[in-house]
Amino acid sequence: MEELRGMPVVKHIAEDVTHRMEALADKGVVPTLAVIRVGEREDDLSYERGLLKRFDAVAAKVVSIVLEADVTEEKLIETLKKCNEDNSINGILLFRPLPKHLDEKKIVEMVDPIKDVDCMCLTNIAHTFTQSGLGHEPCTPQAVIEMMDFYDIDLTGKKVVVVGRSMVVGKPMAMMLLKKNATVTVCHTKTKDLKAECKEADILVACAGVAEMIDETYVKEGAVVFDVGINVVDGKLCGDVKYKSVTGTADKATPVPGGVGTVTTSVLLKHTVWAAEQMNR
Repeated sequence: MEELRGMPVVKHIAEDVTHRMEALADKGVVPTLAVIRVGEREDDLSYERGLLKRFDAVAAKVVSIVLEADVTEEKLIETLKKCNEDNSINGILLFRPLPKHLDEKKIVEMVDPIKDVDCMCLTNIAHTFTQSGLGHEPCTPQAVIEMMDFYDIDLTGKKVVVVGRSMVVGKPMAMMLLKKNATVTVCHTKTKDLKAECKEADILVACAGVAEMIDETYVKEGAVVFDVGINVVDGKLCGDVKYKSVTGTADKATPVPGGVGTVTTSVLLKHTVWAAEQMNR
């Protein structure tokens, strides 16, 4: 079985981004992402460390804005508005989920769609679902597409099963796969005979958020498996796929860690550079 690792894709994206940043540098522009974090959640901190490393590698800039976990809605909205109005900031990433006392649906709509580099607001979600070619698509599904393109995985006419229906990954993933001419089935943990559905897939995308739920009995001989899950079991990171068990069945598969998650922060960088280009035409 071929292991589809994320780092070669990261390097490929970095080469493209570096050339584009050189053109921006001639205009005195450094692509800049504002990261807004409410509280000190460990998964947020881990992701922030990863994106700082990715941006630093190409001399892009990250501005970290940390607010108390009990921040008022008014204060958070004021912070977002300042980032919208600051022309030196090209992208805004607001870590979610927000604390329960905050109206997340209302707050994400405060982000300027051009600066909404992780597809939080309804404008960009609509662009993703209509496949208009405008706005930003969600970083994690886009990371899967980047890997498919890099490894020359042709989707035309292929049966793809997506296990997961969240607005963050599953649903937009299905729309983006349809654009690539795949025949897409969206399943979830309540799907009747989920195993049989998965067994039909030429390409399986696991994004249900359930640790190691997919083993070799779910995978068709010669299938390609993309594991989007990020779970912690007994202090160790694992995906939604029991990786070792599928190595004898799948033709290709992504590991966790070292697979799709590795590429996600590079997509965030790519979106920030695109936003900088739009703002400095």
